[in-house]
Amino acid sequence: MEYDRRDLHRAGRVQPQLWLTILLLVLVGLLLYREARFWFGAVHYQGAQPRAVTARGDLAVDEESMIDLFKAVSPSVVYITSIAVQQDLFRFRALEVPQGAGSGFIWDENGYVVTNYHVIADAQGARVTLADQSIWPAQFVGAEPDKDIAVLKIDAPKNLLPPIAIGTSQDLQVGQKVFAIGNPFGFDQTLTTGVISGLGREIVSATRRPIQGVIQTDAAINPGNSGGPLLDSAGRVIGINTAIVSPSGAYAGIGFAVPVDVVNRIVPQIISGQEIQKPGLGIQIAEDSVVSRMGLEGVLILSVTPASAADKAGLRPTGRDARGRIILGDLIIAAEDKPVRNTNDLFRILDNHEVGDALSLTVLRDERKVELKVTLQGVL
Repeated sequence: MEYDRRDLHRAGRVQPQLWLTILLLVLVGLLLYREARFWFGAVHYQGAQPRAVTARGDLAVDEESMIDLFKAVSPSVVYITSIAVQQDLFRFRALEVPQGAGSGFIWDENGYVVTNYHVIADAQGARVTLADQSIWPAQFVGAEPDKDIAVLKIDAPKNLLPPIAIGTSQDLQVGQKVFAIGNPFGFDQTLTTGVISGLGREIVSATRRPIQGVIQTDAAINPGNSGGPLLDSAGRVIGINTAIVSPSGAYAGIGFAVPVDVVNRIVPQIISGQEIQKPGLGIQIAEDSVVSRMGLEGVLILSVTPASAADKAGLRPTGRDARGRIILGDLIIAAEDKPVRNTNDLFRILDNHEVGDALSLTVLRDERKVELKVTLQGVL
């Protein structure tokens, strides 16, 4: 019998394909068998009992200290809910709607609570939740927006208002342990730990003025921690947790706290109803962008308040000549022999002085440098 060569060639091709199919079926069968053994092949033992608990022994010394710290301080930390008021047009009544949350701490047994200004900046009301979960309506007492500090007051019983211990921020060191207690993402009474990562940092407040001497920490700080205390290992407040650096808005290892020495100076003034005055010159200045577009560098004086420190020192404002042409005022280019390139440079220098201090200024006037002495006045 004779075969066509093409038939033989086709038969030779079918043979390997058949073996490959058989091999794949075997592999699938093995996998199904192994899975079936996992789910259905277990051997049960009717006498199974819970395992004996291994004795742990004493907690480590640092664990004990953190537990004690949290127990001591957490009753002084509060949860703050900012409230917006909306009108119900159908029932002709006002509705209070939660719009944000933050943290704070009890300043004294009279019910004063310290937090960040930005926590309640846009609020029309606020509620404070204490450690025992009781909720109290809060009154706004006052604020210093330039330092992101605000004070609220609640009328709660004194036994629910344990004041937090106040420390100092002047002797802090990079590397020392710190602890943050707050309400990140609404999880109240949360403790996180870390170290001081840096000192003398600078952040920008809600008013766009720089806050100097800020503490940097790697203790986890998230939205909701704002306004809560940053503590040292003795359980004393050393700062108010204020801001984070994070592309996502969540913890990224860099948090900032306003130093407690600033807080301890400003809060009593707010509580006592004093107007918080900062050292200033008594001038109005141009926006940095305007000065930059003119090809200049410094702080341009637009106007000088009559009888102000600047007026008494002879600083000149911007004005117009007889033909209506603009005559630029003095351009502050240095203060205390430090360059002043923009408004932040000037604010940094002013923040390091007190009302009544004499400040040396270098201004550019009619393309020549003029040296002046200004006795700083109090400005709001």
